[in-house]
Amino acid sequence: MCRWTEIQMKKLKNEKELVKKAIAIGTAYGEQRGAVEFEATDSANDKLEYIYRLLVHDNLLQPLPEDQVSQQAIRHKLAIWASKQKLKA
Repeated sequence: MCRWTEIQMKKLKNEKELVKKAIAIGTAYGEQRGAVEFEATDSANDKLEYIYRLLVHDNLLQPLPEDQVSQQAIRHKLAIWASKQKLKA
């Protein structure tokens, strides 16, 4: 049986830019919600994982199976999410 990451993770053309957009929108969402205050020293990976888990918790994002959660999968999932958001960042 193939893993989700092998089947569905086609690289998006502008994934790097979409990940940056996801961080900007997700950070604004988390701070506006009062759930988080990111520090300048927080890594992008930490921010991405927190944003991913917050969006899953708030039912704004379909969760990945826990055994398939990885930085690459989170980046891809959030890039797709950001591509569907109106420009707020």
